[in-house]
Amino acid sequence: MTKDIFLSLKGLQIENSEQAQELETITPADYYLRNGSHYVIYDEVTEGFEENTRNMIKFNDSCVEVSKKGLVNVHMVFEENKKNMTSYMTPYGNILIGIDTGSIFVEEEEKRIHVEVAYTLEANYQYLADCRIEMNIKPRQEGMDLL
Repeated sequence: MTKDIFLSLKGLQIENSEQAQELETITPADYYLRNGSHYVIYDEVTEGFEENTRNMIKFNDSCVEVSKKGLVNVHMVFEENKKNMTSYMTPYGNILIGIDTGSIFVEEEEKRIHVEVAYTLEANYQYLADCRIEMNIKPRQEGMDLL
């Protein structure tokens, strides 16, 4: 995999059997492989704010970490069959969130990496939603057709 990549990041939240919210972001990013872990780094722009958020996703077969610094600050850890708590700092205030990860799936190919994470999300010790993150990584020179 090359340093210059496209990242497709899909998030799905199912709050109850009738309501599901899906968000998708496709963005240029930087990719590194160090000491058996994959790193994806990209900037996120939030409408209505001048300050960006720098995102770093670190992952391997059993753990995914998402760090955000800037307008939003958080360090989320997804580990299979484990619950982790963290403080999610936003311009509107802080939220204590719980991430109870069920499964992590990583598939590596020559020109593509696919990651799926299934987890339950809590806010201030209250159940919010069953969630899924799907991430696809591919070299920029390949275009976006495989995302």
